[in-house]
Amino acid sequence: MLTRTSDVIVVGAGVVGAACAYYAARAGLAVTVIDRGPVAGGTTGAGEGNLLVSDKEPGPELDLAMLSAGLWRELAELLPPQIEYEAKGGLVVASGEDGMRSLRDFAAGQEKAGVRAEEVPADRLQDLEPHLAPGLAGGFHYPQDAQVMPALAAAHLLRAGGDRVRLSLGEEVTGLLAEADGSVRGVRTVAGDVHAPYVVNAAGTWGGEFARLAGVELPVLPRRGFVLVTEPLPRVVRHKVYAADYVADVASGSAALQTSAVVEGTPAGPVLIGASRERVGFDVTLSTEVLRRLAAQATALFPFLAGVRAMRPYAGFRPYLPDHLPAIGPDPRVHGLLHACGHEGAGIGLAPATGLLIARSLVGGELSLDMGPFRPDRFEAV
Repeated sequence: MLTRTSDVIVVGAGVVGAACAYYAARAGLAVTVIDRGPVAGGTTGAGEGNLLVSDKEPGPELDLAMLSAGLWRELAELLPPQIEYEAKGGLVVASGEDGMRSLRDFAAGQEKAGVRAEEVPADRLQDLEPHLAPGLAGGFHYPQDAQVMPALAAAHLLRAGGDRVRLSLGEEVTGLLAEADGSVRGVRTVAGDVHAPYVVNAAGTWGGEFARLAGVELPVLPRRGFVLVTEPLPRVVRHKVYAADYVADVASGSAALQTSAVVEGTPAGPVLIGASRERVGFDVTLSTEVLRRLAAQATALFPFLAGVRAMRPYAGFRPYLPDHLPAIGPDPRVHGLLHACGHEGAGIGLAPATGLLIARSLVGGELSLDMGPFRPDRFEAV
């Protein structure tokens, strides 16, 4: 058997792994991407495709999101239109004056980080979304929010890497290969060994399990979410629309069930309705309670949805880390191991910036952000 050798191995063929492979290939490296399933077979394939800045408070994640937003705009020019990139903008609405005050304070902080947020009074909401429920107190329009079709985005990012990217799908990694000093020298898979001086953990929700193969702890946990998909409709929802309490749910660390309506149209016609969050391990059991809550909250925002058929639900698992920040960059505990996981529900939006930072870490390029907040070893007891 021929020895399989690359400059870097990326474990995980979701959108984060695809972005890591693309930017590494663009930096001149030979990349092997390994996944036990197909491209986008995990969290990416169950995602809505959110590319959001509107739901992030000032700090490291918003900085990462702003960098990524610019990179997604560049990628939209490079990749084929099948990725369905839409710079549709987001609309966050409040039901009462207390909610509007909270949105104003939140937006004021974001604007200092370069986010564009435009207040929309109650009597102008229908200009943006004619089918919104009456009686809302107002909202904020975020023109930098966008959307992409995540599975196709991952596939086309991998293809854009050209001959420098080699895919090994349906191949599970069972261990890491190490030198005598503990440095990485590749991975062991069910199909044999693959050699490289660098390995990137882009295993998403299973990133903690992969880290343990390397002998290090990364406390990634699955956070389950459901999405309802309606029958195809004309373009009746123009933006990504969500209620103000969605921001609090994203920031919460609670294991209990949380639901807050996020409603958006798609180029193909169906309306997507989310979002729920709960920590129940990898349980994929359909929850009628969650679906009822999502439907009720969505129809409260858009009453016309009460007469629209829901065609199917689907579930996915967000890779959750306790401080709501991903792990990105070299692991100081194992030379040659890098991490690119733990993005929770923001991985699709944050993928390009993550991939760029990983690639620059590999080749010694200038880093666009302070990597300190994303250090993989930050959870160790002090």
